[in-house]
Amino acid sequence: MLWLRSIIYYLIITLIALMIGAVHGTIWALGFALIVVAAALLFHLYNLGRLYQWAQQPRVENVPQSYLLWQDVFDKFYDQVRLQKKQQDRLANTLERFTSAGEALPDGVIILDEHDRIEWCNQAASLHLGIDRIADVWQVVTNILRQPSLREYLRTQDFAHPLQLRTTRPTEQVLSVQLVPFDSTRKLLLSRDITQLDRVQTVHRDFIANVSHELRTPLTVVGGFIETMIDIPDLDAATRSQQLQLMYEQTQRMQRLVEDLLTLSKLENGQQLREEEVDVPQLMRLLAAEAEGLSQGRHQIKIGSIAPARLIGNHDELHSAFGNLVSNAIRYTPAGGTITLHWRAEGEHGCFGVEDTGIGIAPEHIPRLTERFYRVDRGRSRATGGTGLGLAIVKHILQRHQAQMVIRSRLGEGSEFSVKFPAQRLLTD
Repeated sequence: MLWLRSIIYYLIITLIALMIGAVHGTIWALGFALIVVAAALLFHLYNLGRLYQWAQQPRVENVPQSYLLWQDVFDKFYDQVRLQKKQQDRLANTLERFTSAGEALPDGVIILDEHDRIEWCNQAASLHLGIDRIADVWQVVTNILRQPSLREYLRTQDFAHPLQLRTTRPTEQVLSVQLVPFDSTRKLLLSRDITQLDRVQTVHRDFIANVSHELRTPLTVVGGFIETMIDIPDLDAATRSQQLQLMYEQTQRMQRLVEDLLTLSKLENGQQLREEEVDVPQLMRLLAAEAEGLSQGRHQIKIGSIAPARLIGNHDELHSAFGNLVSNAIRYTPAGGTITLHWRAEGEHGCFGVEDTGIGIAPEHIPRLTERFYRVDRGRSRATGGTGLGLAIVKHILQRHQAQMVIRSRLGEGSEFSVKFPAQRLLTD
């Protein structure tokens, strides 16, 4: 070992000094010893200086080299620095993996200190809450998100239940926020975007309310007439016949509503699409005949261009979708108007269209027409026998056939509902 070798060297020097003293006297021996001590002192001071300089920037690659005991010291420093570097690299890799995992999370993650100041947040939290990941570090989170409910939530530190926030920055959204402690002072603030779930719940609540409302009116009418017949059993034949006719119309309305609900449920359940070759020109002629029967001569039903192309799809579903578009055109076109059916090839796509000269639709209503029970004019829709589910059914059928519907309309001038099918569903041979 180097320290043992150093002792041996010093013993050898001591023996030399004794030999010089024995031969030349004590003065020569002391002179030699003084020279050796001075050289040793300079050697140690030189290595101490190198050690000091290295300590200013201690790295593995620049550890000094020396002799004797100093080499042993420098080797120990080398081992310590190398071990420390390995530990730092391991910690850096762990931190990098943690950061990468946090960035990959779809939920927002914010690390807060004991004073609710932001120490770190991932990209999702930045998008959810509008946090600047550089400028907002060490800012109190409630100074950035100025919502009283969040301030109260952080004050009470209710870890058991999430808080629902509605924000408008950077976009309008609904967030579920929950506080989770992970050591004695720090805590995680987790955020999840539940905007779509909230919309689904809202649609579900509206759907239940609309179904209840749609069924309540005919049930009230039928119940009232039945009560009248029970209380006045000797009604005259004309009154009884009128009431029975109204009861029949209301039960027919309820039956149509139930049938549309069942159809919509079946489509939303995503049952396997049974595909076949659909002769669209023949279907067009059938739709025109049905339109004549529904119109009872009040409208002019025309067939415009008919391409010879056929479709791959489900005949019954396409018949239902196209039939809904045609019946809507008749329902909202005053007597004397014209309804025109088209089937044409547009490039590699097939396009079915229904054009009318009816009352038209205001632009603000068009994006919501396919919502269940959405009506532009509720009174007119009920008066003409509509259930409010027709276009919702059309939307689901077209989605199952990878088709897109385009609506063009102007108030007082009429509307055109066009359905474009993808090239892979078109047969043109």
